[in-house]
Amino acid sequence: MDLTPTPSQTVGPYLHLGLTDTQSKSHVAGDGAKGDRLRLTFRVLDGEGMPVPDAMIELWQADCEGNYAHQDGGGTAARFLGFGRLATGEDGSCTFETIRPGRVPGPGETVQAPHINVSILGRGILKRLSTRLYFAGEPANAGDPVLASVPENRRATLLARPDAARPGNWIFDVRLRGLGETVFFDV
Repeated sequence: MDLTPTPSQTVGPYLHLGLTDTQSKSHVAGDGAKGDRLRLTFRVLDGEGMPVPDAMIELWQADCEGNYAHQDGGGTAARFLGFGRLATGEDGSCTFETIRPGRVPGPGETVQAPHINVSILGRGILKRLSTRLYFAGEPANAGDPVLASVPENRRATLLARPDAARPGNWIFDVRLRGLGETVFFDV
């Protein structure tokens, strides 16, 4: 008997069925939500820098005061959902409408910089990839305990940058492999 290893099966494009075709959520914060409004454009790129057209991005964030939305809603669910989910298009991108998050408590007596928790799913990704989006130029980044745990030469992979062509829009590249690979956390 020959016991030659065979390739593992990978997740196909099926993850979109029931998730992004009917449950897409691009508006993380409704019109009545307090805070500075912004748009976040995610671009998912493979190891060669080519767009990944069939990935799915999920994000979770605090509101402008540093509070996460709870399932019971507490009367704010219509204004601030705190969660978003979108599939990437042919160009590997998707755009969310939200507000700039506030600072949240960190480990010990620390306070974390404004950030957004991000998950990436897609074909061949058998376990979701978890990362964070921080805002370039944010003074609080210097004291963030999670960002400080990342080697300095890799921190830029966690920074969204303002889009010079579209005021109020931020761009966050997620590089799955290769040069400039995004830092992913084991959560």
